[in-house]
Amino acid sequence: MIRHLHIENYALIQHLDIDFHPGFSVITGETGAGKSIIIGAIGLLMGQRADSRTIKAGAKRCVVEIEMNVADYGMETFFEEADLDYDEGCCIIRREVTAAGKSRAFINDTPVSLSLLKEIGEMLIDVHSQHKNLLLGKEDFQISTLDLLAKNDALLDSYKRAYSLFRQTEKELEEAVAMAKQSQEEEDYLRFQYEQIAEAELQENEQEELEEELQTLEHAEDIKSTLFSVVRIMQSDGESADVLNMLRQGIHELRSISSVYSQAEAIADRMDSCYIELKDVAGELEDGADSVEYNPKRQEQVSERLNTIYTLEKKHGVDSVCQLLELQHMLGKKLSAIDGSGELIERLCCQVEENRRTATSLALQLSAARAKAAEAMEAEMRTKLLPLGMPNAQFRCEVVTDEQTLTPKGCAQVQFLFNANKSGELKPVSQVASGGEIARVMLSVKALIAGAVKLPTIIFDEIDTGVSGKVAEKMAIMMREMGNQNRQVISITHLPQIAAHGQHHYKVYKEDTEDTTLSHIVPLVYEQRVEELAHMLSGEDLTQAAIDNARALIENSSPSVMP
Repeated sequence: MIRHLHIENYALIQHLDIDFHPGFSVITGETGAGKSIIIGAIGLLMGQRADSRTIKAGAKRCVVEIEMNVADYGMETFFEEADLDYDEGCCIIRREVTAAGKSRAFINDTPVSLSLLKEIGEMLIDVHSQHKNLLLGKEDFQISTLDLLAKNDALLDSYKRAYSLFRQTEKELEEAVAMAKQSQEEEDYLRFQYEQIAEAELQENEQEELEEELQTLEHAEDIKSTLFSVVRIMQSDGESADVLNMLRQGIHELRSISSVYSQAEAIADRMDSCYIELKDVAGELEDGADSVEYNPKRQEQVSERLNTIYTLEKKHGVDSVCQLLELQHMLGKKLSAIDGSGELIERLCCQVEENRRTATSLALQLSAARAKAAEAMEAEMRTKLLPLGMPNAQFRCEVVTDEQTLTPKGCAQVQFLFNANKSGELKPVSQVASGGEIARVMLSVKALIAGAVKLPTIIFDEIDTGVSGKVAEKMAIMMREMGNQNRQVISITHLPQIAAHGQHHYKVYKEDTEDTTLSHIVPLVYEQRVEELAHMLSGEDLTQAAIDNARALIENSSPSVMP
């Protein structure tokens, strides 16, 4: 329940601090005094979009803070899971909006996201404004009402998970069928590409080796001639001097003087190492010259093989044999997928059917629970509508189940049917009920919901539109009874019949200063309440009759607030 509300620099409110109490409270004031501004500020604490234009002119930021008592509403687990302090049931929610449009939110001084702010806001406060009466004709609202009355939370969560899994596998099946169809259309071309590369039997480093071999074959005669020429220079078969013989002769002569020239032996050893190395080189050159042959047939084979590789690379837009092999592997995987698509589709079909059965079973359980709740709701609604000036009202909650059609809410269609008279056809409530009738039906529904859930605070923003007199008084009694059930009910009203029933009364008014207009809210004591109700009854000019009437209204409606 709301203990204290603080608003700073929001619209026409410069500074507001007000305490609220359990039970039934009323807020009155002239049209335009600022009642809707207070509702808008509370909306910020419930995660609604922040608009920097609502910041009071000249201010850098606005602050809205609310202190609530949540000790009796079993919210310890929520605070623990959200990693928030649970300060003996005290919950302080603060929202700050800067003139630049930036927004920050806090719960018990811990920064939180707007999604978490909205989540906790919906658990703590229900603000029912006039336009929300239109929800009465919306199927989502009607289904949610039955789920609340039937306490379907756990069952609904199970169904949502099952439905999500069913839709996910159904989507996978659709994608698999579409892919299989597309792949089958491409299969012939893919297989042709794969077989063309596979038939080439490519080796990873084949291209480089073949290009090198082709270079050798194309210049075989020049290579062979050059190698033999070098061999002849290094080692002659005849008597003519060659490099190796000359080097060997030099070694022999150096060693012949080693006894008389000490450095000769070391130099001879170094020359001997060179001789051995050059001899090996000469042998390799000779072997190379012998191995190089002009082979036109092999040259033609290598050229043809390289042409095959070059053609494949150009066709497939790649630069190497490695890329061709990667492409072959990828094409192979696609063809394997095509070959196995039938098996995948069959498996997914089985999964879809199994998941559908599971979701359908849970949906039917939901429908049964909703149908049972609908029966109880019909009886309760007749009881609640009777004192609200509709003794002949007919109300039926129609639940139609179609297990072939699954939706995120189940397989049931729900519709609230209504007729204010004994005779006549029951039709959807939004089609046959007047504005005042819809307000009364909605209040009755809210009373039912409030009895089924632990909602600390309910704010009715002019739910009494379209009603007056005795009916308004009955609506006030119903709201006061809701407030007596460990709950806080606040009604913003223009009707004295409702205001008189308030256990606490607040007035919103505007004040004009030299340069601005400000809104204020103050609690009223008994005599102030009498005066306020008298104004509501007679207008600006007070009469003694209006004052006496106002006093009688309060004394008959709320004897506990008498002085």
